[in-house]
Amino acid sequence: MNDGELAGVVFPASAGGRRSTSALGAGVVADALRQVDMAGALGAEHEQNWRSGYLAHFRRLVEAGLASKDAALSVARDGLDSVHRRMRVVPADGGETGLDELLTAPARRSVDTVTVRGGGQAETDLAVPYRGQRLRGDALLARLDAWVTDGVIEPSCAAAVRTVAAHPDWLRLPGRTAVVLGAGAEVGPLPALLSWGAQVIGVDVPRPAVWERVLDLARRSGGTLLVPADAPPGASDEVLAQRAGLDLTRDVPTAADWLAAVDGPLVLGNYVYADGAANVRVSAAVDALTVRLQARRDDVALAFLATPTDVFTVPAAAVAQSTCAYATRSRVAKLASPPLRALSGGRLLRRAYPPGADPGINDSLVAQQGPNYALAKRLQRWRATVARASGATVSMNVAPPTRTRSVLKNRALAAAYAGAHWFGVEVFEPATTRVLMAALLVHDLNTGGPAHPHPWQDEAHGAAHGGLWRIAYAPRSALTLAALLGYPAARK
Repeated sequence: MNDGELAGVVFPASAGGRRSTSALGAGVVADALRQVDMAGALGAEHEQNWRSGYLAHFRRLVEAGLASKDAALSVARDGLDSVHRRMRVVPADGGETGLDELLTAPARRSVDTVTVRGGGQAETDLAVPYRGQRLRGDALLARLDAWVTDGVIEPSCAAAVRTVAAHPDWLRLPGRTAVVLGAGAEVGPLPALLSWGAQVIGVDVPRPAVWERVLDLARRSGGTLLVPADAPPGASDEVLAQRAGLDLTRDVPTAADWLAAVDGPLVLGNYVYADGAANVRVSAAVDALTVRLQARRDDVALAFLATPTDVFTVPAAAVAQSTCAYATRSRVAKLASPPLRALSGGRLLRRAYPPGADPGINDSLVAQQGPNYALAKRLQRWRATVARASGATVSMNVAPPTRTRSVLKNRALAAAYAGAHWFGVEVFEPATTRVLMAALLVHDLNTGGPAHPHPWQDEAHGAAHGGLWRIAYAPRSALTLAALLGYPAARK
């Protein structure tokens, strides 16, 4: 971490003064496992190469929590407690404190609210962009059925979207204000919610290029956007773009006090993303913001998007479809699999699940995304689990693999996504993912979200995993070949 990053929420320093992302990740995973899986905790603590070895330990977190609801809650609570205990805050005036200081620290400044009203017509029905069309009505229902048949989304996902399509009055979120942290996120819900006429608070870093795009979108929509900005009344959008935004890694108290004063029920949506270690820093900051805001208000629902490239427990029906796909794969695939497995030391084209597993463990972690990405996304899952257990309304749905800019700039991932269709995985365009996941958010807010006996069932409900849960092979064992097959297309 360079000197320019040493402000706001930062990683803890070792005795030698080095701020190690690997030490933080291993320590948090070990703390999360300690009460329910001591051997797993020791394994994480003694991992010699965290950057490549983290995959097994993140899987172990899911396996350890599967024993019972209490075990899953223990993993989630202890993991979050570890992050709050370990991460540090460096104020602008120097010194260093713990992350939990942000829960009570006074705001350094106040921020004004600028209201941006759209001049467009709000959409009054659900239409999902898909391959050059806008699917609505019977065409949308047919596509949902096809996705279910092909194993691209879970049946509960299709049922939720059908329900929203049948209740178009839900789309504008009457009576609620949606807070979108990461307003410029490529697959965040801000564009869809504004197009449906909702009132949305957009929060993102103070970067003019981000705000120019967000403000233009808001002006053309049928919704209302509330923006944090130090701008004079009546300022032009050009001036506003220069003065808007909040850096959550440096200014949680300001953001929390501003949001605490908003009238009416809030939906706090966490869609933040940053590259590398910064992703953990901003995710930890947002978690502190979440805890602080929940302590101030009792009308805050939480929303997240789970990444499909993670480890999930999946229902028996997903295992059965995967088992069938493995048994009925082509003759060429059956002939090619044994030598490829042998040459790769068993790493390629492994079957996804033991036949009859109930439930199954789907390990779709992708090594190229790295341990910081995995930890940042796991923090969100843990917060969702803990919040649901406390009675809060939570919307957290697994999003499909999507051709976002952050994915495509990684050559290996871009190639794997380009070749994924050879193995039954459908990779979505951002426009499709945005609307589909926003519809699931609307469904959860209007129905209260899933409420199952075990947290893994809540996580699996409504998943739009793109097929990763139901293909014949363990995803990581197929994506290497997918990358080879997709490399020519990715280059284009």
